[in-house]
Amino acid sequence: MTTPIKRIAISTGGGDAPGLNAVIQATTLAARNRGWDVVGIRDGFNGLMLPEEYPDGGLIELTRERIRGIIPLGGTILGSTNRGDPTAYPVQQPDGSWVEVDRTAELLDRFAEHRIDALVTVGGDGTLAIGNQLCEAGLRVVGVPKTIDNDLERTTSTFGFDSAVDFASECIDRLFSTATSHGRVIVVEVMGRYAGWIALHAGMASGVHAILIPEIPYRLEPVADVINARARRGSKYSIVCVAEGAKPVGGAHSIVGKSVGQAERLGGVGAKVAAGLEEMTGREARTVVLGHLLRGGSPTALDRLLGLRFGAAAVRALDEGHNGIMVALNPPTVDYVPLADVTRRQKTVPIDCDSILTARDMGISFGDEPASVGN
Repeated sequence: MTTPIKRIAISTGGGDAPGLNAVIQATTLAARNRGWDVVGIRDGFNGLMLPEEYPDGGLIELTRERIRGIIPLGGTILGSTNRGDPTAYPVQQPDGSWVEVDRTAELLDRFAEHRIDALVTVGGDGTLAIGNQLCEAGLRVVGVPKTIDNDLERTTSTFGFDSAVDFASECIDRLFSTATSHGRVIVVEVMGRYAGWIALHAGMASGVHAILIPEIPYRLEPVADVINARARRGSKYSIVCVAEGAKPVGGAHSIVGKSVGQAERLGGVGAKVAAGLEEMTGREARTVVLGHLLRGGSPTALDRLLGLRFGAAAVRALDEGHNGIMVALNPPTVDYVPLADVTRRQKTVPIDCDSILTARDMGISFGDEPASVGN
């Protein structure tokens, strides 16, 4: 028999995304309306693992007053981090080297000390993988999918994605004005480490002329051909949208660095593409990197609603006795799927999907085929 729940915790891990505060509010209200207490963990799991670093001890009591009015706010009132995986926690040795230590047992003891019966963990594949490992170690866990990259399996969409695409599209729209005025090639680099959903959707929505994504290794020659063909027709400007994880045929990702406890940081592909296209076409090319601008700001109405639905569904799942699951959008409902299934692989753009086919029909180049008439 499942032990009755009296107190739950919420954690937000990984990169921030618009809609996180909506999840926090819905989770808190749905739990308190069932008579449960709710606490928020500071900065992923750091609030429990490093309580001495926080004036409030690393935990926030989430009262109705504390979460009032937070739905339209960007970021997360709990803080977030993509460092400090408790299952492989980086610890510096006396000689300056680093080793990874499994602090799972210690973290579970902290949950017990604070009488936390269950965890709602909000994050992407890394955070949810940690949640799954905590579940396997004995903690009751429900996951909520969060990533602007939209690269989580078993859910139609993740909150944060719509806000990122909407802002990227607005930025590209603005760049069309200056590109047209100066007759330039502008390369816009957007987020998307291993999945090109943002570049694909924002690029299509704004009518760019080439889209380079991780799923389709590119060559610059077809893109340059499109730019030259447009110039011959009198269109002296072109816009190229590039995901940060795009890579050339036979090449590798563009990496700008790596910190202890973090994945490799990608970046710089936009500048490389712009330099190559300028050399091939003889046209002035500029680069704009949207980067973390895509994570910030107020969430769209769609992401607010999705965050609220996910938060409430997470509490319903716990109330129904579920464990080790992720709430997932399966229109028109929110379903429960095993956490283990979600973290096995990433959801990438199918190269034969309707969006890709539509873009090709419009003449948008993906750098993998001979130049068409373009758009």
